[in-house]
Amino acid sequence: MFLTLPTILTWTRIVAIPLLVGVFYVGLEPRLQNLVATVMFIAFALTDWLDGYLARRLNQTSAFGAFLDPVADKFLVSASLLVLVNLGRADVFVALIIIGREIAISALREWMAHIGASRSVAVHMLGKVKTTVQMVAIPFLLFDGVLFGALHTGTWGAWLIWISAVLTVWSMVYYLRKALPEIRKRVK
Repeated sequence: MFLTLPTILTWTRIVAIPLLVGVFYVGLEPRLQNLVATVMFIAFALTDWLDGYLARRLNQTSAFGAFLDPVADKFLVSASLLVLVNLGRADVFVALIIIGREIAISALREWMAHIGASRSVAVHMLGKVKTTVQMVAIPFLLFDGVLFGALHTGTWGAWLIWISAVLTVWSMVYYLRKALPEIRKRVK
């Protein structure tokens, strides 16, 4: 099921990432750049929910879609974090924690699948909370303005991205602890 509607939405998310990054290089006025990038990020993040919903609803789930969806999410988050670091709105340390964890856990999941123990590193609620906090923090940081006359998105985004970094480390430790018994069996 390479070209189902859910998979096309996932591919669209990957292909659109350079557009999100490009917004900051086309010479738009800064407030317009921020608004356009924020709207784009939110739209792309919503396609993540929509492609999963449609895959289940239309009975179009596939192993390829299950592989591609988290890859698209990781690309979107990583590209956005790099833009935010470049703009001085996110600390490079936060970006390294988040991106490094994604690489490490992806490698761990691949290895665990290879040895037939993928259930020990299945997605956990803690990982979902981490992702949710990231998906709120990033558009706040991209917007970097005041909403409703009182909500300073840059400040809230900065707090949320650090909370996300803490959750990122916590979830990585959780997954590593779950995998440790299998790792000990294989490394002897």
